[in-house]
Amino acid sequence: MRQFVQTYFDDIFVHSRASAGKTAVEAHLGHLREVLLCMRENRLYANINKCIFGAEEIPFLGCFLGKDGVRADPEKVCAIAQWPVPVSQKDLRKWLGLANYLHKYSANYAEMARPLTNLLKKDAVWSWTSEAQQAFEAIKSSLQSAPILAVDAEGRERVVSFQSRQLKAAEKNYPVHDKKLLAMKYALVKFRVHLLGQNPFVIYTDHASLRTATSSPHLSQRMARWLSFFAEYNFTVEYKPGKQNVLADALSRRPDYELAHQAYLESPLYELTREAYADDDLAGLVEALSAPNNAVEFTARQRSRLHRYSVVEGLLYYQVDGGDELRIVVPNDEDLRHRVLYEAHDTPLSGHLGREKTYTSVTRNFWWPHMYKWVRKYVQTCETCQGVKPAPSASAPLTSLPVPADCWRSVSMDFIFELPGDARCHTGILVFVCRLSKMVRLAAVQKSVTAPQAAQLFVDNVFRNHGLPEAFVSDRDPRFVSHFWQHLFRLLGTRLDMSTADHPQTGGQTERVNRVLEDILRSVCAAEPTKWSALLPQVEFALNNAVHSSTGFTPFYVNGLRHP
Repeated sequence: MRQFVQTYFDDIFVHSRASAGKTAVEAHLGHLREVLLCMRENRLYANINKCIFGAEEIPFLGCFLGKDGVRADPEKVCAIAQWPVPVSQKDLRKWLGLANYLHKYSANYAEMARPLTNLLKKDAVWSWTSEAQQAFEAIKSSLQSAPILAVDAEGRERVVSFQSRQLKAAEKNYPVHDKKLLAMKYALVKFRVHLLGQNPFVIYTDHASLRTATSSPHLSQRMARWLSFFAEYNFTVEYKPGKQNVLADALSRRPDYELAHQAYLESPLYELTREAYADDDLAGLVEALSAPNNAVEFTARQRSRLHRYSVVEGLLYYQVDGGDELRIVVPNDEDLRHRVLYEAHDTPLSGHLGREKTYTSVTRNFWWPHMYKWVRKYVQTCETCQGVKPAPSASAPLTSLPVPADCWRSVSMDFIFELPGDARCHTGILVFVCRLSKMVRLAAVQKSVTAPQAAQLFVDNVFRNHGLPEAFVSDRDPRFVSHFWQHLFRLLGTRLDMSTADHPQTGGQTERVNRVLEDILRSVCAAEPTKWSALLPQVEFALNNAVHSSTGFTPFYVNGLRHP
């Protein structure tokens, strides 16, 4: 019976269509007979004066339900269209209240209404501008031409409902990946009554990485919170490129919804690269891609790879394969290429790291032939690295600790001392390392640092950003096993994992980080050794932005699925 009967509180809806050789009317009479008999058996009686029989369309909850789908109540749409221009916040609030009720019939309603909702903010000064008038007229026009919303039984895509809302101030700062997940979460909340249950459904997105977002082992804390919500639904995510997802893609990319003012930071390397194209063999390729109508001759090799190149804002980009990121092509200019390598190796944000890490850093954004040879030669001939870094030495193999299940669930900690004293008498560094993502947090300390001070640094640098870990790995330093630490961990329900006596390599991860950290500090502070504490944030960034051999990703990416 549920196939042709729906209920809403004390309302009963019986709908029928022609089937099994019966007309729609014949099928409907049979369905009515079944429903009325069921009501009689259960002593439920309908008021004949409130019943509607055999109607092609009925009013319900401010809209009309019919054989073609759901449409807005014409009286409400007419009232919106004929509403005079508001002259106060009170008038605008009344009109928006009516418009909001019908917003599901209007595509991208939240963006259209933004200038009007801004006028209703607590401290907003009432000023009916041309922008507000345009939004007012756009909403009226959108609702007057509202489509009929329907579910098609033949498998064709039909609009069931439009849903949209404005991003909150904090949400505007989310990375693109998290904004896409937020939109997915919002849609599931809005359509929960239709989607929650055993039947699987599909979510289409133009962001390919969302296909594996809910099953990724490397989740940010925000995504981990959302994961329990997504687990309630039985769905799969499928990728649909923007050119195929025409309606959703167009609504999300309307040019008149772009921000009026945006600030960008651009490296001078980009401008130098644009200028260098003019004197390079790549000039013809840049010209051809910038103006496709120009006749430019290419070699057979160039034609075979032409699909891998593109020009954006005067910069030539290259894509190694279809799934690879676009990378800026650096022309055959030795000075320019050395400038790129300097930024990726010599600056405090790069940390004078080794050949492999420098190569990975460069290839994230740039490309030119034989890059690896360039990087290898550059790092091998770096005077700073040659002067301050010790010769590599092999260590005996040690048994690894179990791999944590999540980021910052297990943290290793250690101290580095005997550094040159800075202006605040700091001579050491307290090092915290996430044992899964390898992300590092650093804090400058004095040699006389106490257990309570170390605990406060842990709260400031780790706890407030990542929460409380389940386990700590440390050596038997008194700072970690003091009564304060033991009492703190006992209260918070955590466990203190002690290293093997006289064998600090049990926490070998932190020991390794300490060696790399000392090498970086010697490199970036060679000229002014006492300024090391001022460069600690840049050094921390360099460590977290370098690909780690054990994960194959940067700690930044493992924690947040994005590069800074």
